[in-house]
Amino acid sequence: MKDRLLIIGASGHGKVVADIAIKMKKWKKINFLDDNESIKKCLGIEVIGKSIDAFNYIDEADIFIAIGTNTIREKFHKKLVSAGASIPTLIHPNAVIGPEVEIGAGTVIMAGVVINSSTKLGKACLVNTGVIIEHDNVIEDFVHISPGVIVCGYVKIGKGVRLELGCIINHYINIKSNCKVGTGAVVLKDITEPGTYIGNPARKLGQRESVL
Repeated sequence: MKDRLLIIGASGHGKVVADIAIKMKKWKKINFLDDNESIKKCLGIEVIGKSIDAFNYIDEADIFIAIGTNTIREKFHKKLVSAGASIPTLIHPNAVIGPEVEIGAGTVIMAGVVINSSTKLGKACLVNTGVIIEHDNVIEDFVHISPGVIVCGYVKIGKGVRLELGCIINHYINIKSNCKVGTGAVVLKDITEPGTYIGNPARKLGQRESVL
């Protein structure tokens, strides 16, 4: 770990990431990179260049990607890793992390999150405010979990899945990679086909009879 942190993305999400980094008290200096040239500061922290400039700082700074879109975050993460960048994991001090929990590089855990024992989270995941992730889950890389989501035990969530506000995933569920579960949806059976799933019980958008 280096004593300087660069955050790619000076948006609302970037503000939350910066706040967590400040509270962690591990970096002496923090700056933003953002492609919007009109943004000069974020949360009072200076924006010093564009996202592409991150590659100029690999030897002197840890680099964190504060971009909510899974595909874009994945693209940046893979390029930075290939270039030898140091990518930290950010965990809010108020998060509760159980024993034998594994959290991949580039993942952020926000305030009020509870992750219970023996759960594995992959690289560059986004775990938003107030999420509950129970025991013995496997959450693969580049997953976005929105505020208030509840993931029960023994769940497997595939790469690039997006779980929207307040959805609930029942015990022993498998969710196929790159699916989206809509706001407030309740998933009671495995999701095995790509698509967007909504409702209680959740069903694939566009299908009226086949429900989950």
